[in-house]
Amino acid sequence: MPAVTVREALIARDRIKHLVRETRMELSPSLSDFMKVPVYLKLECHQATGSFKLRGATNAIAGLTSQQRALGVVTASTGNHGRALSYAAAAAGVRATVCLSRLVPSNKVAAIRALGAAVQVVGNSQDDAQFEAARLAQEEGLTFIPPFDHQDVIAGQATLGLEIAEQLPSVSQVLIPLSGGGLFSGVSLALKALLPQVKTHGVSMRLGAAMAQSLEAGKPVNVEEVATLADSLGGGIGLRNQYTFELTRRFIDRVILLNEDSIADAMLHAYLEERLVIEGAGAVGIAALLTRQVEAQGPIVIVVSGGNVDMAQHQRIILEAVRDRRPARA
Repeated sequence: MPAVTVREALIARDRIKHLVRETRMELSPSLSDFMKVPVYLKLECHQATGSFKLRGATNAIAGLTSQQRALGVVTASTGNHGRALSYAAAAAGVRATVCLSRLVPSNKVAAIRALGAAVQVVGNSQDDAQFEAARLAQEEGLTFIPPFDHQDVIAGQATLGLEIAEQLPSVSQVLIPLSGGGLFSGVSLALKALLPQVKTHGVSMRLGAAMAQSLEAGKPVNVEEVATLADSLGGGIGLRNQYTFELTRRFIDRVILLNEDSIADAMLHAYLEERLVIEGAGAVGIAALLTRQVEAQGPIVIVVSGGNVDMAQHQRIILEAVRDRRPARA
């Protein structure tokens, strides 16, 4: 069994408690009325770097040896992990290099550079960026901190599960964005250790849903990465996945997949009804409700994982959705 448990989550919480925000959980009147049960939003979009990724990145930096700190760290990212690692590394005085593919939105690339990290833009997929990061780690002696398949990263994300359990111990279902599985496995292992009755559902886009296809195949598989509104959920899980595939398979109750219009409609709902500007990956839980893919068994918590959307893209999405007034659909 993978060696990540609630014990590691508790250790991580103590490590990062002064560096990472305990985010608010807010009741959504509009979604509660829609579902006829209480629906809460866990607002990870309000972290300092705009996403939950700061939890895992901060915990991973805190776990470095003095020699590793001196040499620096490297990662591959679809954007949010790279930004979080750059922020955490800068706060600790550690040099960071972030490898990104050409699919990463320009606003996320610029945000990483602004934090002082060295940026390498290579290839057309997360796998290409990962290959470059592994090369730099080997050739320059940098410590590779992956975006999800790493014990300290998972344990850091699990602190979010601890918060949900403490803020709403009556929770029945939690909707968690699903990509490489670091967030899902961390949140789920913490929640189910403290609240065994809770159901945890992984939510993703249909386009290039690597973890979903791997779960269906019963093993990690390669999946083509394509452009999607939920760009933060893109990329593979790694054929040599050590932790997150097994943890996700162990804890997941359902996989929910969404088309692009549904994600856009959820972003519109967040903007008009919740007064939130969030990225596509952060909106998938809302989309799962609006497309009626979740039973009306509450309370329900939606993890709003990030808000790092390109504002020009967000404006286009909102204007097009308002113009079309599409009905939400799966």
